[in-house]
Amino acid sequence: MKYRVFQWASGTVGRHAATAVLRRGDWELVGLHTLTPAKVGRDVGELLGIEPLGIRATGDVDAVLGSDADVVVHAPLASLVYGANEQQDVDDICRLLERGKNVITVVGYLHPKVHGAALVERIEQACRRGNATFHSTGLNPGWMGDVLPLTMSALSRDIERIVVREITNFEFYPSPEIMFAAMGFGSSVERFERDGERRRRWLNGLFAESIQLVADGIGLALDAVVDEREIATAPEPLQTAAGVVERGTVAGQRWTWTGRAGGSARIVHETVWRMHRSVAPQWPTGKHTVTIEGTPKIALALDGNWISDGLLATAMHAVNAIPQVCAAPPGIKTRLDLPGIYGRARR
Repeated sequence: MKYRVFQWASGTVGRHAATAVLRRGDWELVGLHTLTPAKVGRDVGELLGIEPLGIRATGDVDAVLGSDADVVVHAPLASLVYGANEQQDVDDICRLLERGKNVITVVGYLHPKVHGAALVERIEQACRRGNATFHSTGLNPGWMGDVLPLTMSALSRDIERIVVREITNFEFYPSPEIMFAAMGFGSSVERFERDGERRRRWLNGLFAESIQLVADGIGLALDAVVDEREIATAPEPLQTAAGVVERGTVAGQRWTWTGRAGGSARIVHETVWRMHRSVAPQWPTGKHTVTIEGTPKIALALDGNWISDGLLATAMHAVNAIPQVCAAPPGIKTRLDLPGIYGRARR
């Protein structure tokens, strides 16, 4: 079946998604909405680094709403973190849904019920008005911390606890924009706490959604999702690919989100981020792991370089969901509601 796709946002994930749609000969990229004024009016092919397509990038939301697109792949920087209006993403998503556009986003809202009945009803109402479907996805959350353990749980008889551990050393990651500006490394502890409040709320929401998704998938009623965080500072100047992390500034972050039930930790997601291998040696080291403690015990370990391009993977998890989302009945559809989402063999 041919799907008409409008790409929303032209950052790295957005460009990957648009390019992937073009590679599908039976699909059509009908437009690209950019949030960067300098890109408005430029040929989309030029923005993607390929031959001209005869499609001009737009910054006009009405152009998206008035298009004949079946689905919009929504991939901006999350408004909960960036921009003046924290609710911009929800506002845009609901407008698209009301106008009959199916929406697949990567900004969050993986399991909207975590954010309360009012948000669920707002999105569901927009879906009803437009006879459209909403789905959120990603790499983590969206795959590693939820889809992967849920897939592994099919081998279980009894599940006592699920533990997802992501351990990443960013020593060789060459982006100062991501490491210092977005993630807060290299900041004083005071500045990290002050400037990172919106990002912390966003992350806490994302991982609470992921944990709730797993809990619902395995039939576990949670009492609460609890978040904890530790910060480590650089004991000396640290040379990294993104730049120098000065002594006394933030060089490590350890986040833990725990779904508790009956007084016990039943679903745990721990994320350990270091800017250098020498930081916080007392914290967990090793590989990414997903462990299901139960009968039988199941453990899967992923090397630190288990995926060569996480941003491409994020885009593809959205693009590969297009057929399932477009075929689904109107409403919010999480990964618990959709059939299997698969990649496509090279021809």
